Amino acid sequence: MKNKKRLKEIMDYDTYETSKMLNVSKPLKLESLGLKLPDNPPTQVVSLRLPTALLNEIKAIGSQKDVPYQALIKLMLAYSVGRYK
Repeated sequence: MKNKKRLKEIMDYDTYETSKMLNVSKPLKLESLGLKLPDNPPTQVVSLRLPTALLNEIKAIGSQKDVPYQALIKLMLAYSVGRYK
């Protein structure tokens, strides 16, 4: 029954003007929504300088395989790390 009530509440936000439903004097916290951020983020941003020719080659391979080049770099790195284990 709780799930049906929650689903209706979510659908209300999709179909009605909900700005009046929010109490701005009491902001929501993730914990009150039953959510918790992981202690360590699942991904991290890194900056890496690559030779232009190498990056262009990776982009071309990604284009041929219909894979974004950044995702392809992650796949290539994961594959290479697996070989060294």
